[in-house]
Amino acid sequence: MLKLFRFLKPYRWQLFWVVSFLFAQSLAELYLPTLMSDVVNEGMMKGDTGYIWEFGSYMLYVALGSSICSIIASYLSALTGLGLGRDIRDEVFSRVQSYSLQEFDQVGTASLITRTTNDIIQVQTLVVMGLRFMVFAPIMCFGGIIMAYSMDKELTLVLAVVLPIMLLLIWALAGVIVPLFKSMQVKLDQVNLVLRENLTGIRVIRAFNRINSENERFNKANRELTDVSIRVNKIMAVMQPIMIIILNFTSLAIIWFGGYRISQDQMQVGEMMAFLQYAMQVMFSIIMVTFMFVMVPRAQASAHRVNEVLGVETDIKDPVHSVEPAAEGGRLEFRDVTFSYPGAALPALINISFTAVAGQVTAIIGGTGSGKSTLINMIPRFYDVDSGCVLVDEVDVRQMTQQRLRAKIGFVPQTPVLFSGTVSENIRYGKVDATDEEVARAAEIAQASEFIANMTGGFEAQIAQGGANLSGGQKQRLSIARALVRNAGIYVLDDSFSALDFKTDALLRVALKKETAGAIVIIVAQRVGTVMDADQIIVLDEGQIAGIGKHRELLRSCGVYREIVSSQLSEEEIA
Repeated sequence: MLKLFRFLKPYRWQLFWVVSFLFAQSLAELYLPTLMSDVVNEGMMKGDTGYIWEFGSYMLYVALGSSICSIIASYLSALTGLGLGRDIRDEVFSRVQSYSLQEFDQVGTASLITRTTNDIIQVQTLVVMGLRFMVFAPIMCFGGIIMAYSMDKELTLVLAVVLPIMLLLIWALAGVIVPLFKSMQVKLDQVNLVLRENLTGIRVIRAFNRINSENERFNKANRELTDVSIRVNKIMAVMQPIMIIILNFTSLAIIWFGGYRISQDQMQVGEMMAFLQYAMQVMFSIIMVTFMFVMVPRAQASAHRVNEVLGVETDIKDPVHSVEPAAEGGRLEFRDVTFSYPGAALPALINISFTAVAGQVTAIIGGTGSGKSTLINMIPRFYDVDSGCVLVDEVDVRQMTQQRLRAKIGFVPQTPVLFSGTVSENIRYGKVDATDEEVARAAEIAQASEFIANMTGGFEAQIAQGGANLSGGQKQRLSIARALVRNAGIYVLDDSFSALDFKTDALLRVALKKETAGAIVIIVAQRVGTVMDADQIIVLDEGQIAGIGKHRELLRSCGVYREIVSSQLSEEEIA
């Protein structure tokens, strides 16, 4: 948790004033019982009304000052805690943005959501409450003991017996609750995981009539979280009355022994009342610490999980001294590239070598799991190669900054991803400063103009989260338009025509070829009809290149390509 306290550095002056006002409040609270003792002993016992009014007004002023200090300290502590939560969220979000796809898979999306929301809220709440209790309670505790000792040394023995008992109970409580809170956060992760899978996969769940089994799966995760929470609350429910009983027995002991000392003229009534007040201040301080001990273990577990996110060392890093291409040569080369996913038994790519140049369309085709998507993920450096290198304009992509490299690329993912907002905003995601003419032209090339014109508002029509109000083909065409508006040097289209009908597919490829005449175009496709006109076709089989060439060349020389073609086209079409 201490690692997260570095985020408090910008708030050091606020912390200074919080501590100052809490210290002033503590002094006022500690001074009040002494004033009360004087009022009782000197005013009420002697019947001096003027004395009562004089010192009674002092008590009012001190109480008012204490309240003002408390309000200001509460405001500043809330300001500090909420600012801390905001800064940690910003840092976590920025850190996650730098993750490679491999690190995303390691932590998990559901867990990242929990850590960015619930876990940071736990730390934030601890800071807000802790700034008050952890400063105010120790001052009141030690100050109360000192003041009580100054009132009556012998009566302080009551506190010497009670306080160790309370501290022992708090220590036992922490030992039991800390593991439970750690378990609670893990159970919360599981609930979020199941909930997220159900929300994103609702169509599949309904299509396969698995609603009841998914309900049971969620109920199981929910019950496990509930059971842990109930165990924690049972422990706290037992601790609270125990603390109250100890508090009351302490009051009885002070009154009993104090009354005896008053009867022996060893103590005055006002002193006993002040001593009782100081004892209550000490006891309530201990109870405040107990309350904080309930919050600290959970916040500590949450802080550890947040630190895990911040502590991940990403494999994809910018070089210390980046290298820029000497010229925009329009050349992409894979040179003996081998890559394995972590924990995989076999490499996903083995000794991949080919060259793509500007003005040519390079198509990649192969069976399921042959490594097509893995290969193109090497280009924008979503993963780093195990051996070999990927060169853009004769420069290894690992020697370029990620921002500079990806600025050269117009990328269309296999699963189209759209964001909530307007159609134009989604297309401008590829180029923020794109003009209306550039947006319209990109949509026209992507064969999206017709359906956009039919939408209410045209380019200002609203797109639902994830493009839920669009068909698969519409989402693919908008994704292609988003890549085209960049006017990039390299276009990577990962199976981006799969949801299009043959007519739209053909029209799009013709328009795309004209638009990208001076760029490198990499197309991954399952359809032979999509790739057969490409200038260069790369056939992948089990992570290796089975053949490179044009359509007719591969029909003669590559058995894997012939099998793919024969599975999709008739003998007449092949001829």
